[in-house]
Amino acid sequence: MCCNLHGALLAVLLSLLPASSWAKETLTWLLRDLPPLTVFEGPKTGQGAMDQLLPLLIAQMPEYQHSIVRVNRARGMQMLQEPSFTCDPTLLRTPERERFVKFSIPALAAQSNMVIARQSDQASHAPYLHDGEIDLDALLASNTHKLGVVGQRSYSPAVDAILANAPPATISRHYGNDAVGSLLQMQQLGRLNLLLAYWPEVRYMNEKQPQPQALTYFPIKGVARYQLTYVGCSDTPLGREAISHLDQLLRNLRLQTLAPLYAQWLEPDQRKTYLDAARELLSQH
Repeated sequence: MCCNLHGALLAVLLSLLPASSWAKETLTWLLRDLPPLTVFEGPKTGQGAMDQLLPLLIAQMPEYQHSIVRVNRARGMQMLQEPSFTCDPTLLRTPERERFVKFSIPALAAQSNMVIARQSDQASHAPYLHDGEIDLDALLASNTHKLGVVGQRSYSPAVDAILANAPPATISRHYGNDAVGSLLQMQQLGRLNLLLAYWPEVRYMNEKQPQPQALTYFPIKGVARYQLTYVGCSDTPLGREAISHLDQLLRNLRLQTLAPLYAQWLEPDQRKTYLDAARELLSQH
């Protein structure tokens, strides 16, 4: 009787404690330097679209402690495969990643990756341009150009397949923390001809260089102009639980908040077209 009374009293006392006094699971957010979503350096540090959305997500997920860790792409993918409670808010969805990542509903419709070239080099890849798009498959198969890419970054399933089938000597992969910045420098030095990246990302990175290059960009033949990005969490019970909550939050925030934040990074004449396309794409999911 005594023990039962003590147990009941303890339960009552614990129920009176504020929720904040209970130990909470820590959700680790994995961020990489990926303008215009996340910006680690330069005049717009912390002003990326996801930089500004993430505090809103965190504020509406008080059931967790939150930690933010900066990683490169390779380390981020490694952590998502571990039995941990980690989430990356800027992932493309691929069949390979679905083996170990639980994905949210689409969070953002972003401009697809482009092939970036120096304006002075246009004659070399002109044979592969058709109606303003570049035939990346044929260009790489010619074995005459070197393309810079970020190691373990997905560029969409279609582009990933092109890269996988390309002659190995045509691909230069960089795995560092400032991979795109380093690839831009390699391009400037003539160590690679072309770079595969998001144009807003390259434009911002190029402006930070001591001697910015005169660059141009081309959509890739057969690749949609916009692609969907997701929040992805480790495929564990905690990760799946977090995604369930994130899905509810993103339905309101993705068009009202995230898409306009992203549009601010685009060239002015592209913003309305982008917002209209984003609204159409996201309404389907």
